[in-house]
Amino acid sequence: MSSCCGSTHLAEDISKRIGYSEEELKAVPEGANLVLGCGNPVALASIKEGEAVLDLGSGAGFDCFLAASRVGNEGRIIGVDMTPEMIEKARENARKGNYENVEFRLGEIENLPLADKSVDVVISNCVINLSPDKAKVFKEAFRVLKTGGRLMISDIVLLKELPDFIKDSVEAYVGCLSGAIMKEEYLKLMAEAGFPDIRIMDETSFPIECIANDPTAKAILEDLEMPIEKAKEVAGSVASIKVRGVKHE
Repeated sequence: MSSCCGSTHLAEDISKRIGYSEEELKAVPEGANLVLGCGNPVALASIKEGEAVLDLGSGAGFDCFLAASRVGNEGRIIGVDMTPEMIEKARENARKGNYENVEFRLGEIENLPLADKSVDVVISNCVINLSPDKAKVFKEAFRVLKTGGRLMISDIVLLKELPDFIKDSVEAYVGCLSGAIMKEEYLKLMAEAGFPDIRIMDETSFPIECIANDPTAKAILEDLEMPIEKAKEVAGSVASIKVRGVKHE
């Protein structure tokens, strides 16, 4: 997945806008923040000392490293990513930062390499929208959570259907809007996976910078000869949400 940001300065600016503090941005190893997210799930996950936390689509490890300081030496953080390159990068970042309570596993979020009821918290930052089988992802999250465990995710959803000229573009599937579905459908899939108490903790409009600065999205705009005003209209159809669910059984 490509970053939504074209420069380090812009990357930091967008990171702050989506919920990360300056202290958090400085606290992790250089290279861990790829600015691929759309919110800060760690800030809302109420992570406690000693807990086991799973990050779906952990990338270079940014959210894992932030969570590591919260669980302390008695807790553990597991990051799962499907790309060997990201796992290698995350492990290198963990070594650089001397994070002994963090591990990274190669695997798909639709088929998690974890045992049943093995973690207290599942977090994910703008990754589930990329999955072609979101229902399976939520079922897997439910499976690995302990009773009373929490699911806290930030993700991209649609508030209204995207125009056909965007949906019909193959390239759009690898850009910032990849795989996004209607908000109601997204929440329904969570409920069907076993999370009865679902709460949207925050909802914000999708940053137009993500469309204006994403290389793939920019290429689409040029191919479609779409002015930035039209891109803003598309962005108005998209929202970044932070959602919380609890496993009761």
